[in-house]
Parts: sequence; structure tokens; C-alpha cells
Amino acid sequence: MGRPPTKPKKLKDGFYIEVRNKRSNTGVKVRRDTRAQMEMAIKEYERTKDVIVIGEIKNGIPIDDPEAAKKAKAKAKRAKKLEELEIDLDESSGEDVDDD
Repeated sequence: MGRPPTKPKKLKDGFYIEVRNKRSNTGVKVRRDTRAQMEMAIKEYERTKDVIVIGEIKNGIPIDDPEAAKKAKAKAKRAKKLEELEIDLDESSGEDVDDD
């Protein structure tokens, strides 16, 4: 028996809800292709289960969550800056030095 994975699974693009048994801490994420299908699933499950709406996921990032969107933008900005710095370092190290 191996070590359990530590990296979280990437979610496919779509609309997600989490369905839990009443008074439970864990649940199952359910994906639907459209918002209308997600709303129908909410109506179906809420009779017997606790339903938590996660919202739309695109490229592994929740679209409806403004905090997650801000974090993703900041991460992309940091990556771009790092790429620019690496280019600058490469250019500066390529200078010819005359030894007299």
C-alpha cells in the first residue's frame, strides 16, 4: 500500500456542487455541463442531502470566486516577471569581457 497522493485533482471545466449527507464533513463533487443542469441537480439533491454550490470552474480555477480569480491573476503576473528577469539575466551574462 503506497503513500496517498498529496496533489489535489484538477477539476474539468463545468459547474460544480458538493453533495453531503446531513451533518457530514465530507462530500462528493458533482459536475454538470450547464448552469441549468446544475440548478436541476441542486433541486434534486437538496431534499435529502446538504448541497454546497461551488460554481463554475474553468481551467481549474473557480470563475464565480473573486478571491481565486485574484490569486490566479497574481500568480500569472509573478510568472511573467520571473520570465522577464530570466531573459534579462541571460542577456547580461552574454556580454563580452575583454581581459587586458
